[in-house]
Amino acid sequence: MKRHLLLAQFAATPWALTPDYLSLMTNMLVNWSFNAPVAVDLTAKIGPDKEARAARGDAAGAGGAVAVIPVYGVITQRPPDDICGAGGCAADKVAAAVRSAAADPAVSAIVLDIDSPGGSVYGTKECADVILAAREQKPVIGIANSLAASAAFWLGSQCSEFYCTPGGEVGSVGVYTAHQFIGKALEAAGVDVTLVSAGQYKVEANPFEPLGDEAKAAIQARVDDYYGMFVKAVAKGRGVKVSDVRGGMGQGRVLGAEDALVARMVDGVATFDQVLAKVSGSGRSGVGRSRVASARRALALM
Repeated sequence: MKRHLLLAQFAATPWALTPDYLSLMTNMLVNWSFNAPVAVDLTAKIGPDKEARAARGDAAGAGGAVAVIPVYGVITQRPPDDICGAGGCAADKVAAAVRSAAADPAVSAIVLDIDSPGGSVYGTKECADVILAAREQKPVIGIANSLAASAAFWLGSQCSEFYCTPGGEVGSVGVYTAHQFIGKALEAAGVDVTLVSAGQYKVEANPFEPLGDEAKAAIQARVDDYYGMFVKAVAKGRGVKVSDVRGGMGQGRVLGAEDALVARMVDGVATFDQVLAKVSGSGRSGVGRSRVASARRALALM
């Protein structure tokens, strides 16, 4: 019962996440909720990816004046237990690391190393606001290395400059949620649910009943509000019109590096090493020569 409710809660969260990745996570949660083994192909998709991201973070280096902050995996405000085996990163910890680096006089620039399909909208706007404020103090350089989708693009778009690796992708500007109806599953399990509530809309969109039109309209309004926040943030961060974001930038799709550059979603196409050399040397960012510092330990990412 508790697992079914967790699955419904997971689906109902407003997500700024690529649909394919949310589908993958949902499939894993469905198997978990029914005590079924996780399909080998699903584990194969997530496991190596998680290990590669962890290894990259460990290799970031230590000591110096450029803070490299990794943003790897699914972004949530406070990651729960690692149910899906996918790992992830905490938006509040990323925000804290950026805030700390911005206030540290020994740090001359901040690099956000992003490889994420996006995540929950919860905590994303707050983290994005911290990144936008930090760039008033010192350069904040972001790079999609190799994916900055949805919530991750929201964060990257707030950087002073934003780059994408040659084989990378950015975009997926949009928000969505899902209603999980578990009534039939509970019926098959011999479970009857009776809701006792006060407040006209207290139990609308509950997972035990099909979604009604009025409840669907309320959910749509909430999704539209989050999408409006997302679009306005991207427009401000990238210095473009809101209409440019709504009518362009992939309209919910991810774009390859060159197309993203044409759409003004990024400032250039470069590898992580090239971006780091630019920031550490006398490149476009104008940051003095320095060594590289990793903020990974302070983040304590999952």
